[in-house]
Amino acid sequence: MADKEVAKEQVAKKPVYVPTDREQAFLDTVEDTRHQREIINGLTPFFNEKAPEDMMSFYTEDEVVKLQVLKGTERDVEGRMPVKITRHYFELARKSKPIQRIVKASPDETNDMAGSEDPGNQMDYAPVEGLLHKYEMGLMYVVSTCSAHCRFCYREELIARKDIERHDGTVAKKGLAKIPEITAYVRAHNELVKANGGRHPETGREKLREILLSGGDPMVLNNSKIAAWLSALAESDVESIRIGTKEMAFYPQRFDDNFFAMLDRFHETYPEVAVHFMLHFEHPDEILDKDDDENYVQDSQGFYQWIPDTGHAMRELVKRGWVSVQNQTPIIKDINDDVDALRLLQREFKRAGGENHYFFCGRDIVAYKAFNVPIEEAWTKLNESQKGLSGIENHARLSITHYKGKTEVNAITNEPIPGLPGSENGVVIFKLLRNALDAPDRGKVCIVGRNPDAVWFDDYEDRVLFDEAGLFDYTRVTESGKAPKNLPSPMPGITGCQ
Repeated sequence: MADKEVAKEQVAKKPVYVPTDREQAFLDTVEDTRHQREIINGLTPFFNEKAPEDMMSFYTEDEVVKLQVLKGTERDVEGRMPVKITRHYFELARKSKPIQRIVKASPDETNDMAGSEDPGNQMDYAPVEGLLHKYEMGLMYVVSTCSAHCRFCYREELIARKDIERHDGTVAKKGLAKIPEITAYVRAHNELVKANGGRHPETGREKLREILLSGGDPMVLNNSKIAAWLSALAESDVESIRIGTKEMAFYPQRFDDNFFAMLDRFHETYPEVAVHFMLHFEHPDEILDKDDDENYVQDSQGFYQWIPDTGHAMRELVKRGWVSVQNQTPIIKDINDDVDALRLLQREFKRAGGENHYFFCGRDIVAYKAFNVPIEEAWTKLNESQKGLSGIENHARLSITHYKGKTEVNAITNEPIPGLPGSENGVVIFKLLRNALDAPDRGKVCIVGRNPDAVWFDDYEDRVLFDEAGLFDYTRVTESGKAPKNLPSPMPGITGCQ
């Protein structure tokens, strides 16, 4: 039975989840904390002067007027992406233009609303509501908000609760994952894989052994809800769990004693299950303390000092050797498209015990042209930043998410390649890092002639020189969760690009 049919059967049965004795014993130890994030929701408090007096200065009078004029129109910035900020992040923003740019709404972001309503065609691989099973691992939407909202958010369609067209033609908002349905799907998929000798009979996938809790931000959930997900997945024979979060930037106090006690108890109960934290720091201003003159604070030996609450949270995570802590972030215009900032971020995150995972080029979200740095510029700046790093500090790669999967911007040449027409100004080499289902095209490359203005793949469609990866001959899957058929693309570029 195909994954989709299994999913339909499980949903029809409306599975009920009952914790095991081991699981319940763990859950009974969990304590929640009432957190005071002091969140400002929306622009209305600034329009009506109801925000705390010291926070009113976040927007100038002129900025407020311009944003008010757009309210209720097609260019309403909150219609594109809700506005939200915590007190902690506001305090950082007072001393940092890049931090302001991350969460501060601007009329410029709705000048051009081009973009995909479902970036990466993620719903092509959603066999169960709230679950994406595109790669070797599964990603779950467990919540649809964060403590604060990045204006360039890759999940703006989820955060803003926008309607998305599905494969069957229905239109609905993306739903959130539920424990009964998700665990039933994981078990059913893995039973099929086991019965077929280690590979799924239709998709060729191996066991679904890794799950990413995402959203929104899982860390806005209380400890009990996070614990329920962790233990339910562990009981479903998931071997590795990731938690994707920006909470350590927005509200590091969330990483308190009760949270770490829950995490420790989970490890004691399920010691074989790996836990990974995928943090999101865009700029060193999110982690390093500044003085009143906006200079980074250094000790007598010259070591940069972390923001106290952020440093405490980071130290508590990394001292648990069974937890891996990694950072990944997009390179965004006027935020971190700066060689020195990128270098310092990588260096200090590694010094604190974390690993630098991915840097991303911007995705084709709605209004992406207001945020995305040209692909070649992003690669050049990341490459320059890593020239000043040691071998253990510069592990991060630059990735751009094509519909086929995560694609590394592997290399850029400044010189022509002899005998290769179209390479007169140099080339860009893309390499497919992750590929759907059983990853048949992983490792394949695509070479295009350079275009310094390109911010998305379709900006290269007139200069493709070699494409064994099929990035420019892509056909969407015709049924959720199944491999695409070998049909010609209806346009010479990339199907679905906007």
